[in-house]
Amino acid sequence: MTARRSRGDGGLHWDETRQRWIATVTVGYSPAGKRIVRRASGRTKTEAKNKLREIVRATEDGHQVEPHGYTVRQAVEDWLAFGLTGRSENTITTRRFLAEQHVIPALGARKLRELSAEDVDRWLAEKARTLSTRTLQDLRSILLRAVKRAQARDKVRRNVVLLCGTPTGQPGRPSRALTVAQAKALLDQDDRTTYGAYTLLGLLTGARTEELRALTWDHVDLEGDLDGDPPVPPHMRVWRSVRADGDTKTRRSRRTVALPARCIEILRNRLTDQVHQRTRACERWTENGLVFASETGTELDAANVRRGFRRVLTAAGLPAAEWTPRELRHSFVSLLSDSGVTIDQIARLVGHTGGSTVTEQIYRKQIRPVIDDGATAMNRLFPDEAG
Repeated sequence: MTARRSRGDGGLHWDETRQRWIATVTVGYSPAGKRIVRRASGRTKTEAKNKLREIVRATEDGHQVEPHGYTVRQAVEDWLAFGLTGRSENTITTRRFLAEQHVIPALGARKLRELSAEDVDRWLAEKARTLSTRTLQDLRSILLRAVKRAQARDKVRRNVVLLCGTPTGQPGRPSRALTVAQAKALLDQDDRTTYGAYTLLGLLTGARTEELRALTWDHVDLEGDLDGDPPVPPHMRVWRSVRADGDTKTRRSRRTVALPARCIEILRNRLTDQVHQRTRACERWTENGLVFASETGTELDAANVRRGFRRVLTAAGLPAAEWTPRELRHSFVSLLSDSGVTIDQIARLVGHTGGSTVTEQIYRKQIRPVIDDGATAMNRLFPDEAG
């Protein structure tokens, strides 16, 4: 006669329908007094018994029992659904793309409790053959956060991704800067179009593309107060961006910069042209006060900016596929450096320094000094022929 198992040791029985040994054990009771039963199965009695012992041991140690069938795919999908709250739409889209293209196809079928550091190392090493180091860092971060979330919900006991570093991937494309000749070719283009004006303003002020998309007319002063004490030249306040919180990249990025003469002309034309845009759009126009807006007054999409930027480059005879809008900012820095502007002055203009005047400026009601170094240098490099 088979000896009865002791209380708390669970039970084993053969399931004829499933053709498997089934292990069951009570691990506690719900607030309503209902028993909480954990089950496991095996093809052999020994396999099922080992799983039963594992459940009992985990319960005695105060740990939740890891579900045997929970996969990496489920962990990643759970993180994508609930772990990105508060992130920008662009971040969510990017993380989902990376997860669905690189993480899930390679590791998704693996049971999470069986995922090893060796699995992760081999996966990252394989990806390093074709992807940049930055992309590898993002992939590791996605897997790390997904497993961390699963660990917090007792789906797995440890996070093996913490044991793995990020290998060196392929070098990314280095950012480039326009030469003086290339910049002049751009400045010869039509600035009466939305994207023509957008491109030239980015080149001549060094504003980030995300800052130009959010620039509003109430942050632009085309007259200034040259008779004031101190005199205030025409300027624009770079205080906003299209980020999720509407703020600039950092607090130090908030700055007020004087406008070169060409920019003043561009913005005055933009103001006139936008009146015609409103007339054409009629009731379809949505007033947002944006300097650069779509045909209906809404915020420009990043993809549309890239396409419009490439059209401007093509018209200037430059290879459009080789440039991105953010490189207007790199070009601004390079051109100023070549013209003798100091690093400290450039850092103030682009909002990168911690000890300069711009970082001490207060966002709200206080008077903010206008940084005119860039406008002076740009006026010297590209004099306004009309003036």
